[in-house]
Formats: sequence, C-alpha cells, structure tokens
Amino acid sequence: MSFYPQSPVCRPASAVLAVAAFVLSAGAWAAEAGRVVFVSGEAGTVGKPLAVGDAVQEGDELVTGKNGYVYVRTVDQGLLILRPSSKARIVQYHVDTQVPENTRVKLELVTGVARAVSGEAVKKARQNFRFNTPVAAIGVRGTDFTVFTDQETSSVAVTAGAVVVSGFGGNCAPGGTGPCEHAASRELAAGQPGQMLQVRRGQTQPRLTVGGSTPNTVAPPRNDEPVAKADGVQGVPVLDPLKADLLNQSVVRQNNVPQQPEPQPLPPQIGPSTPIVEVPPELPQAQLLWGRWEAVNGKAPTLAAADTAAATPVARSGSYAIYRTPGTTFQSPEQGSIGFSLAQSEAIVRNEATSAVTMATLQNGKLNVDFGKATFATSFDLIDNQQTFALQAEGKVSRDGQLSGNSQFNKPTNMNVTGAIAGPDGSSAAYIFSSRLDPARVANGVTQWVK
Repeated sequence: MSFYPQSPVCRPASAVLAVAAFVLSAGAWAAEAGRVVFVSGEAGTVGKPLAVGDAVQEGDELVTGKNGYVYVRTVDQGLLILRPSSKARIVQYHVDTQVPENTRVKLELVTGVARAVSGEAVKKARQNFRFNTPVAAIGVRGTDFTVFTDQETSSVAVTAGAVVVSGFGGNCAPGGTGPCEHAASRELAAGQPGQMLQVRRGQTQPRLTVGGSTPNTVAPPRNDEPVAKADGVQGVPVLDPLKADLLNQSVVRQNNVPQQPEPQPLPPQIGPSTPIVEVPPELPQAQLLWGRWEAVNGKAPTLAAADTAAATPVARSGSYAIYRTPGTTFQSPEQGSIGFSLAQSEAIVRNEATSAVTMATLQNGKLNVDFGKATFATSFDLIDNQQTFALQAEGKVSRDGQLSGNSQFNKPTNMNVTGAIAGPDGSSAAYIFSSRLDPARVANGVTQWVK
C-alpha cells in the first residue's frame, strides 16, 4: 500500500480553465504557494512523493511519515516546515502584489507538528492570515511559531513576534479568515520563554501553560532546521549547498508570474535520519502554573485540575491559584537584583453590597527583587469601571524564591501578595494579590512576570 494519498484520475476542463484564468490575472501571483527546499524520509502530497524543487499549490495536502520532514519556502519568502507524522493543507495562498492588503493566506494543520514563519506578504496583510487546527484559530503579528495538534488539543509556542489564539466557538469558526480577536482570545509573545497557549476542544479561551510537552519535544527539529533570530530572520541550514541556495534565493517574477528556478543537480538521496531527541535532565527546572480555578461571569476556569495534579501548591486566594511543577526549585542568590515586567494578568472586583463581579485590568506593573536584602517591592494600577487604584506591596523573598508580602494594613503596602520566582536564573515570577479598595469592594487577581 502506498504511503501517499490517491488523487483523481482527471480534472474537469472547467477547472483547468479556471486555474489558467487565475494565473493570468493581473496583480496576483499564480496559485503556487511555494517550493520544496528540503525533504527527508516519507513526505508527499496527493498521489506522489515530494522532491526538492517541487511546487506546492493552493489546495495541496502535505503528509509526512514517522521519519518524514519537509521544508517549503513560500512565494513571499516565508517558511512552512512539517515534522514527522504530520498532515497540513494549503487552503489558500493568494498574494496580491498590486494591493498587498488584499493578500489572503490560510493554512491548516490537521495533525502533528508544524512550524510557520511569516513571509513578506503575510506581514503586510496580517489581518488576512489564518492558521487553523482542529480546535483553534491562530493569527500572527509578523511571527515565527510552532504548533502541535491532535483532534482534541492544540499547543502553540512562539519563537519570534506574537500570536493571537482562540478556540472555535461563537463568532470564531473554522471557515473564517483572519485572526479571531475577541474577549476570550489570548496573545502570546516571544518574550515569554517556556510558555505556550493551549486550547482544548470545546474551550474558546486558550490557557497559558509553562513547562510540559512542547511542540519541539513532541517532534524535535532536525539539527539543520533554520534558527530564528530576534528579528525573525532565518539562519542558513548547513545540510547541503543546494538547500541553502534555495532557502535564500528570491522568487523570480516576470509580469507578476513566478518562474521556476533554473534546473540544478539534485543532491544525493538522503535516507531516513534519526531525529535528534531533546533529552530533558533528570530533574527539570520547576515552573509555575497559574490561573483562575473557578468560572467567573460566564468565563471558564483557566487552570485545569488535571494540569495541577502532580504540581505543588504555591498560593491560593479567592478565585486564583499558583502551582509549581515537579523539578529543581529556584534558589535565590546571595547578592544581586532582578527587575521584572508584567507579562500576563487577570483580576476581578467584587462588590460585597450588591454581589456584582466585574473584570478589572492592570497597567504600569513593576516588580523588583533585591536578593542581598531578601526583599521585594511591587506596584501596578488597577482599573475598575474607569476608576484607577494604585496598589503596591513590599515583602520578603525566601531562599527558595517564595514571595511573602507584608500585611496590606502596614503602609506603604495596601495589598496582600503571595507568590514565587521560578525558571532558569529566576526568569519568571507569579503572585496572587488581594486588596480592599473601599468599604464595599475587594479586588483579587493573579499576575505573571518575566525578566
């Protein structure tokens, strides 16, 4: 039995004419989405294996076997990489060179692991880019990201730029175009190392996770996969000269129609290779899991009990909790200091007189830790119904990175704080806070910080 899906024997003449008309249309590139610049192991499209130099068209389905890798350089100089045991579809890749904002790109990862690097056209029309999985929609901010998915769960990690992710539901449907941006969608930026957004079937709001299985551990990259830099520019693979040339050459255009590169000798056949497996240390660095454990105002919990079953409680107050995953606990140094930036937060305000609950927002967050004095100071502005409250706290830092704030009635502290520092070299922190804003209202929330 062939590994590759079977294709129809013929196509109707009307379909051929439609394709020809599209290719000749002014201002638009042909339906070619990109070209294969590297393939190893079992990798193919409908009815045939893929080879270096093959064109990938709109509508094509790419499939890799258990040892298969395929790299596709898109027509706008982006990159799509499919790792072993994966299936993806090029639903649409229409680049409009005359009116860039009319560019339309839609990709689907059916199963497995894929990495997508935005091309120049996508960067100019981010509002028209969509990357679907069976359970989620992903939009970009000029981005390099990696996705793992099966039929029930999708996990997204970001290397450069940022993504906006939403589960399907409400106005966010699989058939839509562009990112799903609404109250339940969440963003993840590359400046948050070790973090992922995870979506499970039936959940509209993604959950931010730290640690656990990442797309790179599910299907590790080859050692020649291009390395992303901070500005999103791709490094040059080192496997063979032909692939390096193909990855860096520009698509030749005449009358807005891309031409096939000049024929070049193909490299010797590359047999199946054993992926380099990332072997985690026996005691991985412990990370923090944080979120809301109960539903509030119709919003589903963001912290699932299944994810914290093996974790150790760090803090719990009101609707929020923080856990530490198994592993080596961060140890505070004897000297030095760290300044953190507020990366993620959620807060609620309860009116004890009316039982009303509103979602609040946080701005201008600061967290500074002085290890020499074993102290910390933190502050932010909490906004509730256009009213701003300046909250701050001081407290102690234990040897294992625990944050214990002073009483909210011990000035200048006016909120209770409990949390921890975690990650390699203290790269992240999280704490829960609570504060009485006035005789009727109390605030409760969780914050996540990065260096």
